[in-house]
Amino acid sequence: MASFNKVILIGNLTRDPQLSFLPSQTPVVEFGLASSRKYKKQDGTLCEDTCFVECQMFGKRAEVINQYLKKGDPLFVEGRLKFDSWEKDGQKRSKLRVFVENFEFLGKGGGQGGGNQGGGYQQSAPAPASNSVPSAPEAPQGGGMDDDIPF
Repeated sequence: MASFNKVILIGNLTRDPQLSFLPSQTPVVEFGLASSRKYKKQDGTLCEDTCFVECQMFGKRAEVINQYLKKGDPLFVEGRLKFDSWEKDGQKRSKLRVFVENFEFLGKGGGQGGGNQGGGYQQSAPAPASNSVPSAPEAPQGGGMDDDIPF
């Protein structure tokens, strides 16, 4: 049977990212992400559910997250679920977290103005070049077109 493990979330950081290094000097960043959903119950009352998720990322891009993001900043993450288990003080512990593979800054993105600032930090294939969008056909020269068309 085939399996598929993919998570896509948009949320706000619940705390400042925490950067550490493995013995191999590989950067590791950990942060919490809160994603909310608003809905209306059958009786008309408005409700909000918030899901808190632990996230982890390795490599050079982990340093980018640590450098440009802080508590409260919005972030788009794409990754996979990872189940960690360990034993502490004789008790078994476990945690389900998101192993971040790609991310996009949302909002202000590190104080450098508005808009999307994280396009260069994806591991997936690059976005198509801007000239790959087909252009509209040119209008024929001559008197057959109506000049009142707004586009």
